[in-house]
Amino acid sequence: MVKLSARVTELEAEVQECRQLNLRLAELTDVVQELLLPVARRDEARITEVMERYTKNLG
Repeated sequence: MVKLSARVTELEAEVQECRQLNLRLAELTDVVQELLLPVARRDEARITEVMERYTKNLG
């Protein structure tokens, strides 16, 4: 029973790690989407704004 409990705890930690990675991937995908149009329009101010916001959210 102790082994089962330890395994469940281990799996819960792995699930949490996957959730965090999925959230990070979603955030990165949002940044890429936000950058596509400004880059196509060569909107340097918007590109800088998006990148600054993303960098700020990293910390």
